[in-house]
Amino acid sequence: MDLRFTDEERAFRQEVRDWIDANLPADTRERMAAGRTPTKQMQVDWQKKLNAKGWCVPHWAAEWGGQKDWSAIKRFILLEELQGTPAPIPLGFNCNMLGPVLIAFGTDEQKKFFLPKLANLDLWFCQGFSEPGAGSDLASLKTRAVREGDHYIVNGQKTWTTLAQYADWIFLLVRTNPEAAKQQEGISFLLVDMKTPGITVRPIITIDGAHEVNEVFFDDVKVPVANLVGTEHRGWDCAKFLLSNERTGQARVGASKDRIRRLKLIAQNAPGGERPMIEDARFRERLVEVEVQLKALEMTTMRVLADENRQLSERKPNPASSVLKIRGTEIQQAISDLYVMAAGPYGMVGADPDGDRWNEPELAPEWATLAQPTYFNWRKQTIYGGSTEIQKNIMAKAFLGL
Repeated sequence: MDLRFTDEERAFRQEVRDWIDANLPADTRERMAAGRTPTKQMQVDWQKKLNAKGWCVPHWAAEWGGQKDWSAIKRFILLEELQGTPAPIPLGFNCNMLGPVLIAFGTDEQKKFFLPKLANLDLWFCQGFSEPGAGSDLASLKTRAVREGDHYIVNGQKTWTTLAQYADWIFLLVRTNPEAAKQQEGISFLLVDMKTPGITVRPIITIDGAHEVNEVFFDDVKVPVANLVGTEHRGWDCAKFLLSNERTGQARVGASKDRIRRLKLIAQNAPGGERPMIEDARFRERLVEVEVQLKALEMTTMRVLADENRQLSERKPNPASSVLKIRGTEIQQAISDLYVMAAGPYGMVGADPDGDRWNEPELAPEWATLAQPTYFNWRKQTIYGGSTEIQKNIMAKAFLGL
């Protein structure tokens, strides 16, 4: 595979940059450049712009808003430029997780109703997979769905549910056959309206003071059987397919490139003893090491994306996505460590996720106040979406036959 960009691809990159510069609101750009996440309204407004442009879900089938003639490289360039600006990327729950699952496993009615709303973010979905005691060992989940006529009655609990406080709907793994010989054979995949009576969302405040994740409780929640995706008791097929797409997106090459670019500028002025941090040999050595790893990840990501069409047509997960998940999250953690090194004692000045500082904020720039909270928050990256150990097991089985 020739990984050099053609003149056409370089021209497309410039087109993307120009369009983002002309359309990304200044407050959104400033918020994300400071290292903070976009507000809900910023995310919604920006995704609608992307969707109107035809750039929200280029990897979907053309009949549902995808770009049939785009290569994997063009999709990569678009994502890299969005992450590198930085600008909000399309909501992963909608566009990279649920959308491809519905295209591969959903009924015609489900596709017609949900897919346009997913792309335009008219409906915000969250992911109901993890439970207390069922995270990396997801197949041991206990949330039950008992069929009664044309409804399922759902009872149980999900945890670490990202952005459930914003969500209109949730896609949910439930146990519909507790007597199945294998745990994976008794699981179903449901779509649930978060306004349904019996659903309770409780916030979990993380170590950096942010409200990003939640607990979600289901008490006799009635879900129409029409909201079943795929075949009853075969929801594990949908889950594996979805997780493969999620892990591919976790590489975040463009975002890591942007953080390194900003870090180099910061390190030219940040104190490192009596000299700027960029003059510290150990810091430079570590920075170069991470950059080399990121370039290798970029090349591997393009190879995996090039195989995406086959994956979608065969409705099979791509085990190579585990490689991207491992290396992408490890590199992001390494970059957060470098930011802490660059911040030095100034990283002890606190800042909350909304940008309100405390403890004499005039002593430190905003990037420094966010360095340590980001470092601690990103410890989760090698755990969520399937821990590093789980990814290595997947690769050992798929590639080595172990």
